[in-house]
Amino acid sequence: MTILHTPVCDQFGITYPIFGFAHDIATVAAITNAGGLGVYGATRRFPHEITEELAELRSLVGDRPFGVDLVLPDGMPEHDNRAAIEAHIPDEHRTFVAGIVEKYKVPEPSGPGMRTRFIRSAEIESQQLEAVMASDVDLFACGIGAPRAAVDQAASLGKSTAALIGSPRHVRKALASGVDLIVAQGYDAGAHTGPIGTFTLVPQIVDAVGDIGVLAAGGVATGRHVAASLAMGAQGVWTGTIWLTSTEHTAHMAPALVDKLLSATSADTVVTRSESGKTFRQIRSAWSDEWDQPNAPAPLKMPYQDVLVGDLLGAIDEHEVEPLLHSGAGQGIGYHQDVKPVAELMDALVEDATKALERLG
Repeated sequence: MTILHTPVCDQFGITYPIFGFAHDIATVAAITNAGGLGVYGATRRFPHEITEELAELRSLVGDRPFGVDLVLPDGMPEHDNRAAIEAHIPDEHRTFVAGIVEKYKVPEPSGPGMRTRFIRSAEIESQQLEAVMASDVDLFACGIGAPRAAVDQAASLGKSTAALIGSPRHVRKALASGVDLIVAQGYDAGAHTGPIGTFTLVPQIVDAVGDIGVLAAGGVATGRHVAASLAMGAQGVWTGTIWLTSTEHTAHMAPALVDKLLSATSADTVVTRSESGKTFRQIRSAWSDEWDQPNAPAPLKMPYQDVLVGDLLGAIDEHEVEPLLHSGAGQGIGYHQDVKPVAELMDALVEDATKALERLG
């Protein structure tokens, strides 16, 4: 047993209280196999893909635990009907997006983008949940929203559950959902993030949830951050940005995007709604700059913004349009200037955290 051992290690049967989120199967498996708990971001995957990919993950990790994360926001349309969403997109927004295409000479995509493969809707969410429940995944995490019915079903099937929250005002709803674990995600975090800093948020959430374990998220990029999280009362950490520059994750990325991630400082991320309609921290690029111009229209709500920009975002990635290339990333990106294997990154986190805790006695 190491100095890093906390109750969450016993709860999930893991060596280190380090949870790692990624959209890449190899990265998730490597996190689990290195002693943490990898969590696969599957919210943009078709149900049949979720079934296949969770099975592949199981084959890669054996009996070790891993998780899956879905985003289940309130207020989404009932059906996967793109035409119904398209009908409500203002001409002003279409014209603005067309201007970006023309300015940066973006070629046509070969198919729908990641955000337009399907419409985020109750119909798709139901099918995704069915695929998750039919799998043998160990942890079901809700990135946005945690429907009680889904949490109860997961629990009845022996799966642990978690909810990500970014404000003390979300505690009551998260607890009412019946989840086993709370992830307190601060402003530093990549992708969907709230307005409260991690150091302010985590102790408030720990005090508010009672006996339920809390993971600290947002800006956790070194072992010293892990030690600080434990000092604030968290039982572990939820990480994401640190794995973006891993050998496993960068294997599928455009070289120009990898270079942007490696050269980025903590000041080179911005929070924008131009990606999905919800706040989303990402690497600053011409994409975020264009949407920050005075003449830019306000981004639409989800899923309307998804449909407005989804094909264009797909074309940017497909054709590697360098000025517009970007990635979700937290402020912790400034700590990583080299590509390293997940196992090496995990070893460094553990060693650094152990030394920090030993210094504190």
